[in-house]
Amino acid sequence: MAHTRARTFDDLVAEGSAVPTAGWDFSWFEGRATEARPSWGYARSMSARLTAATAVLEVQTGGGEVLDHALEAAGPHRPPLVVATEGWAPNVAKATALLRPRGVPVVASPDDAPLPFADGAFDLVVSRHPVEPHWAEITRVLAPGGTYFAQHVGPGSVFELIEYFLGPQPEGGRNHRHPDRERADAEAAGLEIVDLRAERLRMEFHDVGAVVHFLRKVVWMVPGFTVEKYRDRLRDLHELIEAEGPFVAHSARHLFDARKPQHY
Repeated sequence: MAHTRARTFDDLVAEGSAVPTAGWDFSWFEGRATEARPSWGYARSMSARLTAATAVLEVQTGGGEVLDHALEAAGPHRPPLVVATEGWAPNVAKATALLRPRGVPVVASPDDAPLPFADGAFDLVVSRHPVEPHWAEITRVLAPGGTYFAQHVGPGSVFELIEYFLGPQPEGGRNHRHPDRERADAEAAGLEIVDLRAERLRMEFHDVGAVVHFLRKVVWMVPGFTVEKYRDRLRDLHELIEAEGPFVAHSARHLFDARKPQHY
């Protein structure tokens, strides 16, 4: 009976280093890492919102995967106008290839730039994990009575992994993107909060290759991450996982449902 050679540290690191990072398709992690999903089911909920809208903008679409899934679920009830923006060139190409067959143009627009659309152009703006929500711009492009429906990354997300590599982080970093602060910013921009929910969710990394790919893909977690720079720390993590089981962290997510007043 043949025996399969156990993957070594170098094998796992090489695997995690070789996988393309464009887009937000996380299927490669199957069997190697897990993350609990928020109870509200964002893609499903977003699809239901699409069926009631006429003009939709998705901000920072990534590779277009979430919007593609939501449009598939909406079927013939999809809105007549859907547009997406994306700021990272590899994702622009990936999203265009995925969404163009659905009749959705992808506009290359830097994440920190004003949205390249007229005032009141959309009755629904959606986004999953925007880098930073630009509340004034979101409010501007929404039509009176329009809705912003989005899932944001919350405070202290995956900090166990960040601090494993970078050491203890300032308390201010843990409170960055706090839902209460974002609520205040949204209200200051003129939006009314209809619903705001937050959850903290368990993540498990089953091998060091998954950690390497995750940090290459979600580049703001450990800025400047490279295998060469952190090889010793990665080797220690590999040995820890081998001895004690999966590395556990927690993601933070919150759901925004905000409306632009009719009288705005």
